[in-house]
Amino acid sequence: MSDQIHARVEACYQQAEIFFKRPFTRPQVSFKLRGQKAGVAHLTENKLRFNPQLYRENQEDFLRQTVAHEVAHLIAHQLFGLSIQPHGEEWQLIMRGVYELPPHRCHSYDVKRRQVSRFIYRCQCPQGEFPFSAQRHALVAKGRRYFCRRCKITLQFTGEQRIE
Repeated sequence: MSDQIHARVEACYQQAEIFFKRPFTRPQVSFKLRGQKAGVAHLTENKLRFNPQLYRENQEDFLRQTVAHEVAHLIAHQLFGLSIQPHGEEWQLIMRGVYELPPHRCHSYDVKRRQVSRFIYRCQCPQGEFPFSAQRHALVAKGRRYFCRRCKITLQFTGEQRIE
């Protein structure tokens, strides 16, 4: 996996160097990204992070589009500085002109959301059900109190827990 991504990053840099007739500093590449983002470019650190799960599930498009997308951010930063918009005309110029790819801001990969526990709290209102996150539930256990905005009653844990 990492060999293919490293090779694609290098190929993108070589294309940019030919196009702009100048060298670019190569970034550090990491595969420590989870969640919905396929890739992230850290401009001031000259670092790229990629999501290995989304790569495994979308290899062809990921290598072609996502890697170029993130490299284009670093190239745009090195050429134009920090004052440009992340997906502005400079970045779009690189996507279209250098990589001959559509400048899509977001990927359309199927992202599986992780399941989360919700702890159900209630007040006296007819629809007074409040699903709390595990973090908020832990704060209640430590003594924090939450109130219903309508009836002003302290929310009480029902003992019910749901997986969403």
